[in-house]
This record gives sequence, structure tokens and C-alpha cells, in this order.
Amino acid sequence: MPRMNTRTLTIVAVAAVASLTACKSIAPPFDRLKDSPITVYRLQNYEPPAVATATPVPGATAGAPMIPGLPPEIQNWVTQGAAGMGSLIPPGLLPPGLIPGTAPGAAPPVAAPPPDAPRFEGFRILGQAQAMDQKLKEDLATLFGTESNFDSAMAQCLYPEVGVSFQQPPPMLPDNVLVSFSCNHVEAKNFQWPHPNKGLKQETIKKFSEINKKLFGG
Repeated sequence: MPRMNTRTLTIVAVAAVASLTACKSIAPPFDRLKDSPITVYRLQNYEPPAVATATPVPGATAGAPMIPGLPPEIQNWVTQGAAGMGSLIPPGLLPPGLIPGTAPGAAPPVAAPPPDAPRFEGFRILGQAQAMDQKLKEDLATLFGTESNFDSAMAQCLYPEVGVSFQQPPPMLPDNVLVSFSCNHVEAKNFQWPHPNKGLKQETIKKFSEINKKLFGG
């Protein structure tokens, strides 16, 4: 059997360390996501009054009308293009014509959800999808589990448009994450968030946008 020289051994050792580092770069519990059932929820980030009309909101983007009481964080998120994730804007929340390219008109009444409406971590569920594709699971694991995807630039509000639930073996509770693009903020439920920051970087939002398209088609 041929004997390895020092240079070959060094290359092998470096490759092994790099491989081990890559495996460890995804922080727990997200390093186990590829083997977990994953459900992604589209959530109603804000529940407006039963009847709404277009009106300016103090603190919102200048010149953009909005229904009464709508938080300025959601107002700004929408008027800035909703980060390419317009399908996550709750139906009936906004007056027609507010988003560029949509027909103007009077704001329709917005019905309050029934008391028994399905909810995820207290927020009304508008739709859900199972992440069945293994590549999509890996993308979610990398997205949530990589520290460099997050920074300190976030608002203190939490109006989540997306919820992600990672099932754990019984009797453990699922690891749930709320994602608020309008507040640039993620929040862990039932487990300790592994990173020092919870703010979404712009590149991270773009990655979420691609995942959203695969799951919800928009």
C-alpha cells in the first residue's frame, strides 16, 4: 500500500476540518431540520377593524393612504414593494389601488376573523404548505441556522407574515418560528434562538422570497 507524504496528509487533514466545520455551521436545532416534518404557514400579520377606509396614518410613508390603525411598519413594508412577497399581504387588508399596478377604488369592508379561525402562535392562518422537497428543507435549515443571515437591524414590533413549525419527536413541542418581514424580525417559540441577532438582512429576505414562491406561488 503506497504511503502518503506529508503534503498529502496535510491536504486530507485540512479537507476533513473544512468538512467538519461546514457540518457544524448550521446551528441547532436547525441542523436537524432535514429529517423533520416542516409546515410553513402564511399568517395574517395584522387584524384590522371590521370596517376600514383609506386614510393617512401618522408616521407612515408620506403620500401613501392607509386604513385606520394600520401599523406604520406594515404600511412602509407594503409601499416599499413588500420585499417581493406580495402574496403574503392578507387579502382585504389594503384599499384597492394602494399597491402599484392594482386598480384604485374604495376600500371594501374588512371582516374580522371568526373566533374559531385556525391560528398559529396566536396569528390567523391564511394558508399552509408542507415542505416536502429535501432541497427546500435544507434551504430552510441553512437560512435559519446560519448566524451571518441575521443582524441587529430590526424593529421591536412583531407582525408575522410567515410561521414555520418543525416537528419534534413526542412528547417534545414543535420548534416554531415567527417571521415578520414588515418588522424585519424573527422570533423563536418553544426553543432558544441560537444566534445573537434576530434582524433579517436584505439578502436573507431575498432567500425567503424564493422559498415563498416555491411554497405559495407568489
